[in-house]
Order: sequence, then C-alpha cells, then structure tokens
Amino acid sequence: MTIYTVGHSTNTFEQLLSLLKRHEITAVADVRSQPYSRLNPQFNKKPFKAALKNCGLSYVFLGDQLGARSPDPNCYVNGKIRYELLAKTASFQSGLERLQMGATKFRVAMMCAEKEPLACHRTILVSRHLHDRGVEVRHILGTGDIEDHEFAIGRLLKLLHLPDEDMFRTRAEMVAQAYAMQAERIAYTPDEMTLTA
Repeated sequence: MTIYTVGHSTNTFEQLLSLLKRHEITAVADVRSQPYSRLNPQFNKKPFKAALKNCGLSYVFLGDQLGARSPDPNCYVNGKIRYELLAKTASFQSGLERLQMGATKFRVAMMCAEKEPLACHRTILVSRHLHDRGVEVRHILGTGDIEDHEFAIGRLLKLLHLPDEDMFRTRAEMVAQAYAMQAERIAYTPDEMTLTA
C-alpha cells in the first residue's frame, strides 16, 4: 500500500491538480486542522472539494483526526502541541485507519498547506506513523518529483546535523531524535492561531 503527500502552498488550483494528475491521484485526504486559507482561498474546503469533484477526484476531510491542532488539552505541554501525545489518541489512530482503508480503493494523497514535506506535520507526524504501520509513503514535491519517506528522513537527519547512527545509538534512535527535534520546531502553539494553513 502506498499513500502520497502533497502541499498546496504557493500553488494555484491548476498547478496542484497537475501534480495530482501527474501521479494518478484519485482522492485527496485533507489533513489541515482548519481547511481554510486567507492567502489561497481556492483551497478553502467547500470550493476546493467542488473543484476536485469537477475534475473527477474524490475529497475527504481528515483534519479533525489527523490535523496538527487538537482540541484535546491532554495533547499540550506548556501550551504547545506534542505530537507524541496526539499520536496516541484514539481519534488519531482512527484517522490513520480511515486513510489506510481509503488507500485500498483510491490512490490517495494527503494534503496540507506546507510545500516542503519536512516543514509539515503530514511528514513529521502522520507519515511517521503510517510508515511505522508498514505503509509506503511518497512525497510529491513542488517540482513534481517524488521523494520516498526514507529519503526524506535521511534529508531531515542532514538538515538537523545528525548522523545516521553513532557508536552509542542506532539509526532508529537517531531518526526518533530527528522527529522530536523537528516536531519541536514546527508544532502548533494556540497563540499562533491563523487561517494561513
């Protein structure tokens, strides 16, 4: 099973559609917590869903389960979302199952706002847990090229100046550290509330 990811930021609808068509995507799973954008209103939930339907693509909103912002106060520490807590919730796990079930019937791309996969929770949170479940995750880059999740994580290690492994830690431990560091950098804090996603 393969699930793709894509970011809409800085794209027109036509540019995003071109990326989706190029990779034969048949359904978009919107994982934005708030499916609205002041900067890109063409990606607001209602018109976006209608535009996809007109092009023969299905749309499902999963931001209430797989979004980076949770209404559950138990997912926050010192006012900041903690991905490791969010990932343990029944809602998040149910969202992963829905996504996997959808991928048995459709060629699915998870969509969020960020163009760069490493700057988005769709990679650092959702793709991580899909990958742990044995799902192949492939990121559609803004250029239209594909980046396998394993390659993206190798890129994250380099970005954070972490080795693949060292004398005292395995690669899995280094990757876990990289996920934690990047989550700390990008995780949502409620006073950042904007509609730019």
